[in-house]
Amino acid sequence: MPTTTTSAIKRGPTRNKTSQHRRSSAARSSSDTPPPPAATATQSAPAQYVLPPSAEQLLQLQQNYLSQFASLWTDFFQHPEKSAEPIKDARFSDPAWQSNSLASFYARAYLLNSDFMNRLADTVDADRKTKQRVKYAVSQWVDAAAPSNFLATNPKAQQMLLESRGESLKSGLDNLMKDMQLGRISQTDETAFEVGRNVATSEGAVVFENKLFQLIQYAPLTAKVYARPFVLVPPCINKYYILDLQPENSFIRHAVREGHTVFVVSWKNPHKAESNLTWDDYLEHGAIEALHVAQQIGGQQQVNALGFCVGGTILAAALAVMYARGESPVSSLTMMTALLDFEDPGMLDLFIDEQQVRSREQSMGKGGLMPGRDLAVTFNNLRSNDLVWNYVVNNYLQGKQPPAFDLLYWNGDSTNLPGPMYAWYLRNMYLENNLRVPGKLVCCGERVDLNTIEVPSYVFAAREDHIVPWKAGYASARLLPGGAKAGVRFVLGASGHIAGSINPPSKNKRSYWTSVSNKLPADPEAWLLGASEQPGSWWTDWSKWLAQFGGAQKPAPKNYGSAKYKSIEPAPGRYVQEKA
Repeated sequence: MPTTTTSAIKRGPTRNKTSQHRRSSAARSSSDTPPPPAATATQSAPAQYVLPPSAEQLLQLQQNYLSQFASLWTDFFQHPEKSAEPIKDARFSDPAWQSNSLASFYARAYLLNSDFMNRLADTVDADRKTKQRVKYAVSQWVDAAAPSNFLATNPKAQQMLLESRGESLKSGLDNLMKDMQLGRISQTDETAFEVGRNVATSEGAVVFENKLFQLIQYAPLTAKVYARPFVLVPPCINKYYILDLQPENSFIRHAVREGHTVFVVSWKNPHKAESNLTWDDYLEHGAIEALHVAQQIGGQQQVNALGFCVGGTILAAALAVMYARGESPVSSLTMMTALLDFEDPGMLDLFIDEQQVRSREQSMGKGGLMPGRDLAVTFNNLRSNDLVWNYVVNNYLQGKQPPAFDLLYWNGDSTNLPGPMYAWYLRNMYLENNLRVPGKLVCCGERVDLNTIEVPSYVFAAREDHIVPWKAGYASARLLPGGAKAGVRFVLGASGHIAGSINPPSKNKRSYWTSVSNKLPADPEAWLLGASEQPGSWWTDWSKWLAQFGGAQKPAPKNYGSAKYKSIEPAPGRYVQEKA
């Protein structure tokens, strides 16, 4: 995981010095004058300092802390019955924490101490990014120091140790040794799943492949299909089968059931042979080639296209290149939790500054790999209580076997990234936010301008997304001009990056927000204030929207591919089977 700088030292300039300018620029509608190019992180700026809290703030925090600790101490000696009261934290919810007065005391003392540390971090006087880094570093330390994470201070683990006559500890050590060999913490029973057997099982065939991806065409589930093919570009930072986990929660299967001829890009897991691939390769030999093949197989000049997460960024950049070349490849565009405007890139912004990006450029910018394991560690640490310490306690201290969970199996099936592509992406997207500036980037020999993608667009964001914050998704939607009639439809779903996106209608869970108008005001809160909440899955709303761009109905194809593009192998294909 990239190293973060959190000490109280002098800091060099970062991209944050341009944030005020970008916020004012982002307030314009897509029809306004394009914003001027954003300043880069290499331009001079006043140095930033981390300043400690004022004496008054510190005194107030100390007084509040001492008062609360005194009450806790008094309750421990004079009101022992309070030890049995529930602790409002999932880590200490087991009755073992309340039945043991000493354990109850130090769990409550820990929560009081962690609250004090987090409040202290909030008082640091620094620029936005430095303050976020301080808060992140403190939260990581606080999470790691929880008494639930240690056998000596976890009464539940101690109870299991005694009741099992030491078997729980033996199993925990076995789990630890296995994970040390794997090089990561197991989050699920990986033996319960196999790609192509019980995940990624939708029927289909690979109809095209090159050094970068395989294109999968899926078998129809309806007698008639829409004439225009539907092409999905998933993120290359993960494997595509998040869109096809199980039949009941498969987005791919849902689209096929709606009468679409679905094509999905299955990115190759890069190894040494692919370590020199660039961002342009992912556009030219990835998204652009996939769109061309789908057009030819479907016999249509236009297709409908969807980009998910990083796949959405790749797809939008690829479309801008195609429009610059005079092509008009799509009749509609769907963006699913994808960033085009990187002004507020969420918690990942913690790891991005000029020093970190330059280091990546020097180490792998001309060749090399960004290991998938490193990427996975970074993402897991963003939610360390849920994705790290929870498994330390269950797997090692309590000796439990992790449960079988398809989503976590996919989460652990990591992918590498080519160094040149990754370094370019960090600088031009996360650091300098160049994609939003018309003509600033040159990709595949063409100047990229998102304003040329004048097609009806559907943009989905998730309200609790920490990878693509919903307001950043909203800002990205405002960069798309949309079609003359349909414009840009922005939909906000409940939950997070994955749970919000993969929400099948059959589950009848969660909700989403829509607006009767496709106008997107500058303030996302103003949009939300005028939006209405709908129960259930946003997939149904999206299906109704996409149907109007599918074209005429025709008999479903009986064979995969075409005379030129013949079936290579059954889905899910070889590429998705490759491990990082």
